Amino acid sequence: MSVRDLFDLSGKVALVTGASRGLGLQMAGALGEMGARLAIVARKADELHAAAARLAGQGVDVLPVAGNLGETATIPALVDTVLAHYGQIDILVNNAGASWGAAAEDYPDAAWHKVMNLNVDALFFLTREVGRRTMLPRRSGKIINIASIAGLGGNPVGIQTIAYNTSKGAVVNFTRALAAEWGPQGINVNALCPGFFPTKMSQGLLDVAAPQVIAATPLRRLGGDEDLQGAVVYLASAASRHVTGQCLAVDGGMSVVIGA
Repeated sequence: MSVRDLFDLSGKVALVTGASRGLGLQMAGALGEMGARLAIVARKADELHAAAARLAGQGVDVLPVAGNLGETATIPALVDTVLAHYGQIDILVNNAGASWGAAAEDYPDAAWHKVMNLNVDALFFLTREVGRRTMLPRRSGKIINIASIAGLGGNPVGIQTIAYNTSKGAVVNFTRALAAEWGPQGINVNALCPGFFPTKMSQGLLDVAAPQVIAATPLRRLGGDEDLQGAVVYLASAASRHVTGQCLAVDGGMSVVIGA
């Protein structure tokens, strides 16, 4: 197989959550460009359909599926919709997530539960549903969890996101544990750990601390629009068929500095 063929996703179906904007839309676009058929999921229908139109305009076969993954009881029906349309799911990108900033001693109970529910519970329930219904029966699949360098260690001083860090640490170890369990069934499970990217979730922090963040990053830059695209294609493709249980930091080197 040629190197080009190793990265070709033609005929594959990719389900990407949180794909109406930001990193999710960027990753979905990369998978579509490499030939994958897409099912994209997001909570806000207007943003979701705008993203689907953008992808379709680029020649991508895309199915928008509106849904709130935080309402975990709706996950089986969401998977029903994708399987009814495409018949299979080959690639699952668990990107949807939430954050909340507050000092640990003052952290609201509702905020803790919201972050954990979406970042950990929904991720598990969706992965379990996709795994047992379409990946395990075919003994094939690629699962890519979007963790964070926040799940590898602490934060720079002044950043108070205890629930987010905890949840992403859980995603890191979930990735390792599931890779060991489902590897014998032919399923690769890996994670991407982004550093600081200018997204809606991080914009408030970067408005205040972007110069400090950049100064603490060896490559002296924030993540850009294309910086996760090659990594997600690699983990979704045959090029990574002998890679599982790994957590790839895409962070400009920040995790080296903070000791993650």
